[in-house]
Amino acid sequence: MLKYLKCSYRVLSLLNKPHLELTHLHQIQSHLITSGAISDPFAAGKLISSLVSLDHSHAYAVFLRLPHKSTYLWNTILRSFVEKKDSHNALSVYKMMMCCGFLPNNYTFSFVLRGCVEIGDVGFGLLCHAQVIKLGWECYDFVQNGLIHFYVSCDLMRCARMLFDVSLNRDVVTWTAVLNGYVKSGEIAAAKELFDRMAERNVVSWSVMINGYVKVGCFKEALEIFKEMQMSGVRPNHAAIVGALSACGSLGAFDQGKWIHAYVDRSKMELDTVLGTALIDMYAKCGSVEVACRVFEEMPCRDVYAFTALISGLSNHGNSAMAVELLKRMDDEGIKPNEVTFMCILSACARVGLVDEGLRVFESMTSIYGIKPGVQHYGCLVDLLGRAGLLEQAKVVVRDMPMQPDIYVLGALLNACRVHGDADLGKEMVKGLINHGLDHSGVHVLLSNIYASADQWDHVERVRKGMVEKEVIKVPGCSLIEVGGVVVEFVAGDRSHAHMEEIESFWIQNDMHLKSLSLDSHILLS
Repeated sequence: MLKYLKCSYRVLSLLNKPHLELTHLHQIQSHLITSGAISDPFAAGKLISSLVSLDHSHAYAVFLRLPHKSTYLWNTILRSFVEKKDSHNALSVYKMMMCCGFLPNNYTFSFVLRGCVEIGDVGFGLLCHAQVIKLGWECYDFVQNGLIHFYVSCDLMRCARMLFDVSLNRDVVTWTAVLNGYVKSGEIAAAKELFDRMAERNVVSWSVMINGYVKVGCFKEALEIFKEMQMSGVRPNHAAIVGALSACGSLGAFDQGKWIHAYVDRSKMELDTVLGTALIDMYAKCGSVEVACRVFEEMPCRDVYAFTALISGLSNHGNSAMAVELLKRMDDEGIKPNEVTFMCILSACARVGLVDEGLRVFESMTSIYGIKPGVQHYGCLVDLLGRAGLLEQAKVVVRDMPMQPDIYVLGALLNACRVHGDADLGKEMVKGLINHGLDHSGVHVLLSNIYASADQWDHVERVRKGMVEKEVIKVPGCSLIEVGGVVVEFVAGDRSHAHMEEIESFWIQNDMHLKSLSLDSHILLS
């Protein structure tokens, strides 16, 4: 018998060989069963570990029939379910383990917490945390890290920060997890405070901070972090590059965007759909539509986001016909447009008055692509009709909408009233906006402009007085300009710029020069 068992353990050594096929594993399993070696948890563990990667369901069935189990075996099955993204069964296995009298160890909790994160089961995660404390595993580094990741993933940042602050061995991964949690929840100030305290930063930490600033619209700060990252000697990764390009596009920082593109080429980074779309978006927003088209054509693979970015760019720069053509090209390449694609196409049609084409596109959303138009699409349709002077048709669209019109829909009709001088309909639209609680400065300014266009100055005065009485504050206008690779922001009424006097002097002289040229032209013509 002893000799037979020794032979069985020699058979186990075969499990260490690479490229084993399932039939071989079944033969080894049969040998272990007939020899009785399957009762040894070590032998069973070796077999189960090999089986789970090739035939998970069979491995689980063998596991359930084992006469003797160990914590290692339970952990092996737990991990296999988590790695297969079947966390519901993983948590069921954990409950079964507890019912069978097996105490979990630190490895067990790392798998269970990953399962809780995947399915968002906060209650079970809190229960696990209680068991961690009860069994004395809370001082182990990767158990603490697992708990911190769990709380961060479930947006429980207060709990995550409490654990983080008492943790004695925090590595860069733990720091970055908490940093990412703050960014996800929009707490950019807390993220920056933590980022500044990090003794060690990896490329993920930097990219998280860059994209965090982009997420909350702090584009200048995002580029400053990107520059600081390079100065620290850290090579930007894919995520950092995409975030920086997004910031450049939003700021119109063309020179910096071109430099980043050159860096991508020098580094031979793959022009995948995400990076390609970011470049298209940046060039289009910076006014270089030709380069955006070139990047689009150079992409080895294009998806709906790349098409939509280029359609949006073409539409914003007056190339509406090309934008509409791209929708047909999407059909040819078998790429289905999404809701945003249709918003961009409808906006393109509205800008150049392609009413029939726009109506056809709107109709095709449901009839061809099976996409139910949203309130934004109705806003684009109203804008299309309104710009073309078809105010009554636009009014019918607003009246017959299957959902409540929002500020974009009513605002589009109000703007059409301004363009075409329909003061009565404009006043009616303003009442609708006020009834919807959308009584902001832009609405009053539009109504004032409508009355001014109709030479109804007494009404203009009433609107202005009403704004004062209601304490409606007009948001000041602002503009951005890139000088020497640095983006400078100017806000109406703000004189805080260091060179404001020189700037004003230049514009006064420029204005006087233009007036003199205009006067000279008038004299010559007369």
